[in-house]
This record gives sequence, C-alpha cells and structure tokens, in this order.
Amino acid sequence: MNDLLSDSFEIPRRQGSRSDIELGINPTYSGELGLSNFYRRVQDIDKQYDKLNKLLKKLQDAHEESKSVTKAAAMKAIKQRMEKDVDEVQKIARLIKSQIEELDKDNLTNRQKPGCGKGTAIDRARTVATVALKKKLKEKMTEFQTLRENIHHEYREVVERRVYTVTGTYADEETIDRLIETGDSEQIFQKAIQEQGRGQITDTLAEIHERHDAVREVERKLLELQQIFLDMAVLVEAQGDMLDNIESQVSSAVDHVHQGNDALQRAKALQKNSRKWMCIAIIILLIIATVIVVGVLKPWHQSNKGA
Repeated sequence: MNDLLSDSFEIPRRQGSRSDIELGINPTYSGELGLSNFYRRVQDIDKQYDKLNKLLKKLQDAHEESKSVTKAAAMKAIKQRMEKDVDEVQKIARLIKSQIEELDKDNLTNRQKPGCGKGTAIDRARTVATVALKKKLKEKMTEFQTLRENIHHEYREVVERRVYTVTGTYADEETIDRLIETGDSEQIFQKAIQEQGRGQITDTLAEIHERHDAVREVERKLLELQQIFLDMAVLVEAQGDMLDNIESQVSSAVDHVHQGNDALQRAKALQKNSRKWMCIAIIILLIIATVIVVGVLKPWHQSNKGA
C-alpha cells in the first residue's frame, strides 16, 4: 500500500491511460464524468506538497545552522527566518486541508451521476487519489513532528555546551531543565560573572536568552501545525480499511485483465493454427476426392474406346 500512496503517487495525465482502463474506466467518456478536472485539482494539491517539502528543507537547514551560532544577533536572524517559514507552512497546510475536504464533498456529489455510484470504477479512482493525498498530509505531519523533536533535543545539547564553556563544569539535569524552561541564565552563571566579569560573558547570556525565545516560539508554531495535520490524520485512519479493500479490488481487477489478455492471445494463436490445419485438411480431402472421381470414371478408357 505504501508504494501506491507514497510521494511517488502519479496522477494520470491523459485520457485513456492504462490505469483508467485497468480500473474499468472507458477513456472515451471519462472526461464527461469529471475525472479530467478532478485529476487537475489533485495535481494542484501535489504542487502545494512540493512547497511544503522545500519549506521543510529550509527549516532543517536553519536548525542545523543555529547549532553553531554563538552570537545573539545571528540567532535572532535565524529565529525570524524560521518563524516566517513555519507561518508559510501553516498557511499551505490549511489550504491543502480545505482543498482535500472539498474533494471529499465533490466525491460524494459525483456519486449521484449515472455510472459513478459508490463502488464503481470512477468512484474507486477518485477515492484512491483522495486518500493518497490525505496520507501524504499525515506523512508531512510525521516529518515536521520529527523536526520539532530534534529542535527540542538538540537545544538541550547546545545549552549544556554553553554552560560548560562558561563555567568549566557540567551542570546537572535539574539546572539544565530550569534554564531551558525559563531562559534565565544569569543566576546559573553568577559565579562565572564574579570571577570573569559581566562583560566577558554578556554575549553568551544574550545568545542563550535569544535561543530560548527562538526555540519556544518555533516549537509553539510547530505544535499548532501538528494540530492541523492531526485533524486530517483522523480521516486517514478512518478510511484506511476502505482503501486497503479498494487496492485489493484494483489489484485483482488488474490481474484479471492481464489474464484475460493472455487468454485472448492464446485463443488467437489457436484459432490461427486451427484455420491453417483446416485449410490443409480441405486440400487433402479435395486431392483424395479428385483421385477417387478420376479412378471411378477412368476417362482414359473412354478415350481408347473412341479411338
């Protein structure tokens, strides 16, 4: 099932495609039944998924860049870029969700058309494509959730390194947890400030504070994004069994089509051979009949008597 519904899911781009035929769809009137317009809308949604993939890559790259940043100003710039990209992701995700919901409504309406009822080839084709789009959205949810978890986990590692760099000692988990939660690092670095002076660690304090704000804000926005995905994931799970059944039916139909084609080819070959042997048999019978007729009439005897 994963292969059918993965990012490599291809939408038929022309009438009369092999997938249409295998599903039992007559290519001569598929356009009249709304499939051409339906697949154009599916392709439009796929383009939105391409945008999500690019934004995800930008966010992943920005996160990697942030791990090596040591200045507050640089961290702030990365934070602003990531917030902007996450806002765009939310916008696209909401658009995809609304477009898929519209496809669901149109699929139900389309069942009222002659020849497009529930379980027909047209209905199965529309359902498979729509559920595939929903599954893609669910997969995106997993990828963005993984990004959020990585940001949270690796933020902790960065904070631990900053504390060690300033104090020369490894802080306990409770201290790191408090720093991650509040972003208030001055108390933790109090001893270092007294020994080294505030000026020498001001940049580190500012960078930790900026990083804390960035991580908290990006995590908050990614959690909001996850809620959008979860709404669609519920629908995917609800339709999962139905999709498995449809795939099984389609696979079975394809097998029957292939078997039928093979049987037709064998029948044609047998028919051709039968005609060949029939012609040979007729020729042999004609030769035998000619010999018998000639033997009975004996025309050469009649010629001798006349002479």
